[in-house]
Amino acid sequence: MDKKIEKKKASPIRIAGYILIAGIILFALYNYFGTDRGSSVVVDRERAMVSEVTEGVFQEFVDVSGTVQPIETTYLDAVEGGVVQQVFAESGEIVEAGDTIVVLTNSSLQLSVLQQEAGIYDQINNVRNSRLNLEQNHLNLQKELSDSKTRLELAKSAHQRDSVLFTRELISLQEYEESELEHAFQKSRFDLNYESFRRDSVQMDQQLSQLNQSEQRMWRSLDGVQQILDNLIVTAPISGQLSTMELDPGLSIQQGERIGQIDQLDGFKVRAGIDEFYLARVAPGQSGSFEFADDTYNVVVERVYPVIQDGQFQVDFQFVEEIPQTLRRGQSVRIRLELGDSGMALLLPRGAFFQQTGGNWVFVMNEDESRAVKNAVRLGRSNRDFFEVIEGLEAGQNVITSSYDAFQQADILIFED
Repeated sequence: MDKKIEKKKASPIRIAGYILIAGIILFALYNYFGTDRGSSVVVDRERAMVSEVTEGVFQEFVDVSGTVQPIETTYLDAVEGGVVQQVFAESGEIVEAGDTIVVLTNSSLQLSVLQQEAGIYDQINNVRNSRLNLEQNHLNLQKELSDSKTRLELAKSAHQRDSVLFTRELISLQEYEESELEHAFQKSRFDLNYESFRRDSVQMDQQLSQLNQSEQRMWRSLDGVQQILDNLIVTAPISGQLSTMELDPGLSIQQGERIGQIDQLDGFKVRAGIDEFYLARVAPGQSGSFEFADDTYNVVVERVYPVIQDGQFQVDFQFVEEIPQTLRRGQSVRIRLELGDSGMALLLPRGAFFQQTGGNWVFVMNEDESRAVKNAVRLGRSNRDFFEVIEGLEAGQNVITSSYDAFQQADILIFED
């Protein structure tokens, strides 16, 4: 007969295991669906700098460091080498244009100049002799033409008389033919002398013009040779403050050596080095400003030097209005150079976060500021204070702008109370 089998009851240990497994599953589901997904980090609220995204006027500018320089500087170079003979102005003195600064002496140069002068004078004398020969030859041709003209007139008159006498049969045919031949000969001789004189006149005009030009060039060469010795006297080309090397009598100066400079003191300019990245965006006429002695002064780009050296190019700024009275040559100023027109934009204050994110993402605070979530953004232009926000943020949102070094691998920041 059939036997009734009783159903076994679950042991307490097994029941406890089921409960534990169910709890783990519920905890995992809670973490997945009940909290924000992604890695999170607990952060001290006091250690995070929070900035608000605002809408306002954006002006792109760059800070550049410049040095105050005289508005004009003229350098003094030794055009000719020599030995210092006498010094008339010391470094630091104020000189006027044309003042003698230093006198050099050079015996070899002086001898060379004398020889060149003698050679040029010989060439000038040769040109003058050539001109006299041309004129003398022209006069001789003119004399022959005049003589042939007189003989032609005499032969013509004699032939006319003989024609009358021959008509009246007062002279023989032979005498008449001789008179006619003489007249024809003198006519031919006159024509030849006239043509020779005409051609000589044309050629002489051309040759005299060439000789005159050659002589003028020789005189200019002579003036240039004589000015070589004038180069041994160094004078001030402009008025201003003289800065020279140590010049003492007997000091040897090489040709082309820079012996000093003169700074014009009636104005200043600022020369600044700017990163080559901005070369295409800097042009004459752009505005800038700097603070000095508790005042703000405006400058404008006067000249851009496109040559890049050590990753920078040079720019000269001129003052728009007044120049600070206490400003001195060599002082450094920090200029805020405007790079474009201003306009409305979303503005995110600058911060250390950019070093880790490159402007590709930021941590955005939620409404109750209990946590911050990683959010992709796109930033545009920047200046000393703000980034221009292209997309990813809205006005009024709060963004952590301090450094992300401690939590740049996290997706969520949870703030401690």
